[in-house]
Amino acid sequence: MRIAKLGEKELGLRATPLALLYYSQEFSRKDKKANLIEDLTEVMGLLDAFDDFNIKDADDEFFDRIDFILPLQIAWAMNKADNYGESFPQFEKWLYDLGDICFIDTGFLIEVIEESLNGFPAFRKPKQKSKSKQESNTG
Repeated sequence: MRIAKLGEKELGLRATPLALLYYSQEFSRKDKKANLIEDLTEVMGLLDAFDDFNIKDADDEFFDRIDFILPLQIAWAMNKADNYGESFPQFEKWLYDLGDICFIDTGFLIEVIEESLNGFPAFRKPKQKSKSKQESNTG
């Protein structure tokens, strides 16, 4: 769990299986099931896009390649997981409540990615059984 600042708001982010469920429930469509882990890999590519970014040099094509909503959707799901058991707004209302935000805030992107890498099981190494437990299971 971590606190990330987005605009003037501080959001609790918790990368748990609940966040995966909330993401799928909120963002799936009839033709495509939403997959937070898959979309997270796209968000990781955003950091590369913003490496040495200068808005004066950006063209329309640069902005067409970037989905600025994905990191916000992931943050919404992790923020909802952090508020488990409490009343929580749907994505559109949550966005409205954020107010003004900077869409090229790489600090926020890093917080979302780091929490995801530390929290979601898909990114964690499996725990190794201790040698004594392995020996007792085979012997």
